[in-house]
Amino acid sequence: MKEKLFKKADYKQFVAGDAHFEKVLTKGNLISMGIGAFIGTGIFILPGIVAYGTAGPGITISFILAAIVCVLTAMCFAELSSTFPVAGSTYSYGSIIFGQFPGWLIGWALCLEYVLGVSAVSSGFSAYFVSLFKGLGVILPKAITGPFSPSNGTFINLPSVIVLILIYLLLRQGIQASARMNTVMVFVKIAVVLTFIVIGLFYIKPENYHPYFPMGGMGVVKGAALVFFAYLGFDVIPSSAPEVKNPQKNIPISIMVSLAICAILYVILSAVLTGMVNYKNLNVSDPVVYALQQVGLSKVTFLISIGALAGMFTMMLNTVYGGSRLIYALGRDAMIPKAFGKIDSKAKMPILSLNAISLLAILLGGFVSLQELTSLVNIGTLLSFVFVALGIIRLRHRSDVPKSDFKVPLYPWLPAISAILCVILMTQVSINSWITFIFWILLGVIIYFMYGYRK
Repeated sequence: MKEKLFKKADYKQFVAGDAHFEKVLTKGNLISMGIGAFIGTGIFILPGIVAYGTAGPGITISFILAAIVCVLTAMCFAELSSTFPVAGSTYSYGSIIFGQFPGWLIGWALCLEYVLGVSAVSSGFSAYFVSLFKGLGVILPKAITGPFSPSNGTFINLPSVIVLILIYLLLRQGIQASARMNTVMVFVKIAVVLTFIVIGLFYIKPENYHPYFPMGGMGVVKGAALVFFAYLGFDVIPSSAPEVKNPQKNIPISIMVSLAICAILYVILSAVLTGMVNYKNLNVSDPVVYALQQVGLSKVTFLISIGALAGMFTMMLNTVYGGSRLIYALGRDAMIPKAFGKIDSKAKMPILSLNAISLLAILLGGFVSLQELTSLVNIGTLLSFVFVALGIIRLRHRSDVPKSDFKVPLYPWLPAISAILCVILMTQVSINSWITFIFWILLGVIIYFMYGYRK
């Protein structure tokens, strides 16, 4: 039994199984995908909430700490994706390096990240959508703008459902169509972020930065664990490996460039935001819009709302895309029914996998309250990142795998530090999120032994 649980997957079989994909994505497409997956909820919602409840103006340091962890992990991702350019990202790497059962647990945890992550962002999208219409003098009915909660007068989050359906229909058009739309949206939201930063610089009040660490150093560390959600998304780049031209070269570069751009924007925007408005007043769902309203620039909020909506749209687009490729990989390896691992001959994509993740996201985004969602998503992602970092150490001892075009520097210290930092951030997540995550993993173990192990 032990031999089967830890049997290493054959890298060449993964390559052969992914051969039906079309290689159409360029380095520019990948960088755009990375930025599209990063900039969304993380930059338009999280800075306000985390500054208010955890870090205060020190949220800028929280973003820097989270970025350091991500850079270390991104380098590990770059080496693994260059070595194994296959679909499934961390799940596939785990199966190749650690074996079948650890790989499944990683993949199962990532399913949580993708499905709940896109649902959480869709809720943020709905909040900004409602705010946008309110600014135009149109008040949307409360009954259709919240999760199913009759006692609170809400029955369905219709804006969330509609945008997820639009994303599904766009992805059905093919990867090239969605990549073009993603690129356009990325330019829009970067322009909006830069506009807010430039305008906001003129309204900073130095007194808003005092005290800079109102909850102490641990508040900053806890803030880093929460804003880590803002950096999730670069794993969508290695997930697209079978559809990338020259993946060994383009994937590592794209991961690092997109991460660097977004980290700089996060830090600057959070510094401007907490300088414009006292952190005690930022417990709102649309802090960027709120900050502009507080300094008398309500007319500009329309532009910011458009940028926020574009940001969250691309974030959801890339998350649904990456999740569909993960579910495809699980089906490809018979961890779940093989039908999920089939590539449609006309569309050149895993249609059933796309259908599955889209339906789950629509149900959660439309009907379920998602208050603890970001913390829950973070645990699963941080766990997979630990495996990625440790995977580099195991990989260097393997002689039966191809040589990577990219090597993590200062081996083995940087991979070890990356794993340790991810574990530290995991300890800062709430106990309720941990309990839910443990139940999720136990469910994954049951599914594995009832289906995947036998198949």
